[in-house]
Amino acid sequence: MSPLETRTVTTLALIYALRMFGLFMVLPVLALFAQDYQGATASLVGVAIGVYGLTQACLQLPFGVWSDRIGRKPVIVIGLALFSLGSALAAVADDIWLLILGRALQGAGAVASTLMALMTDLTREENRTKAMASIGASIGLSFTLAMVVGPLLAGWMGLSGLFMLTGLLSLLAIGLLLAVVPTPRQQVRSRDARAFVSQLGDVFKDKQILRLSFGIFTLHAVLVACFVALPVALVDAGLLQPEHWKVYLPVMLVAFVMMVPFIIIGEKKQKMKQVLLCAVILLMASVALLGFELSSVWGISFALWVFFVAFNILEASLPSLVSKFAPAGFKGSAMGVYSTSQFLGAFIGGMLGGLLSEYYSLSYVFWGMLPLLFIWIVLVWTMQTPRHLTSYRVALSVQGLNNTMLESQLLTLPGVHEVVIMLNDQAAYLKVDSKEFDPIHLKKFNT
Repeated sequence: MSPLETRTVTTLALIYALRMFGLFMVLPVLALFAQDYQGATASLVGVAIGVYGLTQACLQLPFGVWSDRIGRKPVIVIGLALFSLGSALAAVADDIWLLILGRALQGAGAVASTLMALMTDLTREENRTKAMASIGASIGLSFTLAMVVGPLLAGWMGLSGLFMLTGLLSLLAIGLLLAVVPTPRQQVRSRDARAFVSQLGDVFKDKQILRLSFGIFTLHAVLVACFVALPVALVDAGLLQPEHWKVYLPVMLVAFVMMVPFIIIGEKKQKMKQVLLCAVILLMASVALLGFELSSVWGISFALWVFFVAFNILEASLPSLVSKFAPAGFKGSAMGVYSTSQFLGAFIGGMLGGLLSEYYSLSYVFWGMLPLLFIWIVLVWTMQTPRHLTSYRVALSVQGLNNTMLESQLLTLPGVHEVVIMLNDQAAYLKVDSKEFDPIHLKKFNT
C-alpha cells in the first residue's frame, strides 16, 4: 500500500476500534450495574444490554444509501455523534428506560458499512483485502481489550464513567476522521463494499448465505445472553466485580492463542467446514457446561475459556465463508444480510437472557441457548463444502462495456470461475482461484 493508503486504513481501523471498544466495554459489567436503576428488572436489563443491536440492524442499510447521496464523511460524523449522544444519555440515566433509550441511540450510529465504503473509496482494488483484514483485526483486538479493561474501569469510575468515556472516544474518532482521513474525490459504489437493495432478494434465496447468517445470529444471541448471566454468576460464586478481569484476561489471551491453529488448518488445508462444525460443537458444550458450573469460579473460567476458543474461531471464520459463498458482485449485499443478522442476534439474545434469568434461573439462560446451537450444528453439517475462491473487481473501459463477448472472454482466463458484469458500476465482478489467477491478464479490460 502507498503511504497515503496505509495512513488512511490505519486511521479507519482505529476509528472502528474506538467505536467497538466503547460498545463492548460495558458488556461484562452492564448486567451487574443496571440492577440498581429505577424500575430495573432482569428482563429490562437484558433489553438494555441487547437493544443497540436492534437499531444497528434497522439503520445499517439506510445509512449506506444515505452516504451515496451526501457523502461518506458527513454520514459517519452524524453516526458517531449519535453514538456519543447515546453514551451521554446512558451516562446520566438513573432510570432503566432512559438507559435503554441511551443504548438504542448508541446503536443508531450504524456506520459500519459506511466506514467500509469509505475505505473502498480510498484504496486501490489490489489492496482492499489487506485493508478489510486490518479493520477486522482491529475489531477483534478491541473486543479482547474491552473484555479485560471494562471490569477494571467500572470498578474505578462506575458504569456512568464507562459511558462517558465511550462518548469521548466517539468524539475522538470524529476528530481523527476529519483531521487525518482524506475526502475521496469520487465514491466507488462497489458491490463488494456494502449492500444494495436491488440485490437483497437474490441474497435471501441463497441457502448457504442464509445458513451463515443464521450462524452469526446465533453466535451473537448466545454471546449477549451469556453476558446477561455471567457477571451475576461470578459475583454469586464469590468473585467481586472489580476482580472479574482476573478471569477475563487469561481466558481471552489463551483462547486467542488456541484459535490460531484452527484458522490455519481451515484456510491452508481447506477444511473450513470441518473447523466450523468443531467450533459450533465446542460452543454448545461450553454453554451447557456454564449452566452446570455456576457455583465455581474455576468451573466458570474453564467453560468460558472453551467458549471463547470457539467464539474466536467462529467470529473469524464466518465472514470469510460469506465471501467464499457469495456470488460474484453480491458480496456487499451478502455481508449486509450477515451483519443485520448479527445485530438482530444481539438484541434477541439480550431479551431471551433477561426473560430466562427473571422467570427461571441463571442456569436456564445458558440451557435456553442450546436449541439454537443444535439447529446451527445441523445447518453446518448439511452445508456445502466451500470453494476457496476470492472476489475480484475490475473496472471496465468503454470498449470493454460494449464488448458483447466480454463475459465469455473473462471466463476463459485461468482461475476465473464466476463473472458478473454490472453496467451501472462500469465493472466486472469475478470469483477467482488465487492459485491460478493472474491479475495481469485483466489489463486489456481495465480503464
